[in-house]
Amino acid sequence: MAHADSDDEPTRRDFLYVATAAAGAVGLGAAIWPIVNQMNPSADVLALATVQVDVSQMDPGTQMTVKWRGKPVFIRKRTEAEIAEASDVDLSALPDPIARNANIDGEAPATDDNRTLGEGQEWLVQIGVCTHLGCVPLGEAGDFGGWFCPCHGSHYDKAGRIRRGPAPTNLPVPTASFVEDGVIQLG
Repeated sequence: MAHADSDDEPTRRDFLYVATAAAGAVGLGAAIWPIVNQMNPSADVLALATVQVDVSQMDPGTQMTVKWRGKPVFIRKRTEAEIAEASDVDLSALPDPIARNANIDGEAPATDDNRTLGEGQEWLVQIGVCTHLGCVPLGEAGDFGGWFCPCHGSHYDKAGRIRRGPAPTNLPVPTASFVEDGVIQLG
């Protein structure tokens, strides 16, 4: 009986089949990996995933704009009068009754407390892009003293809630938190 006729041991042909299949699998993996890897976020996007902003020098009634993930973010340290005015708004008069705050439940009501960061309702952090067509609203403007989009006439109040105009929703509040005294982290 010849060695090729034996069923007990693998033959040279069996080895060649396994080796060819393994080489093909490695080659296929090497060809597919660049296609899959190009779908990952680029290094500049990953670098902007979180941003820390020093707000320790801000006075009440002032606002700063920072860029995060390619969008402007308004950070406002509100005065007691601004907080009182925003808190006194009747929620039934709002076109969008949802807070749009990424830090809390998605269906939370748009109360002033649900739109602010931290305790005391002093800090308002929101993405500064009009929800109508993506324009950047002007601060301390409009009929409600908050933000006004001159492109199409959307008026936001001092809590960033839409009050009048074509914008369908409130200005969104991004994921944000205080990481230490006077430093806000976005993302």
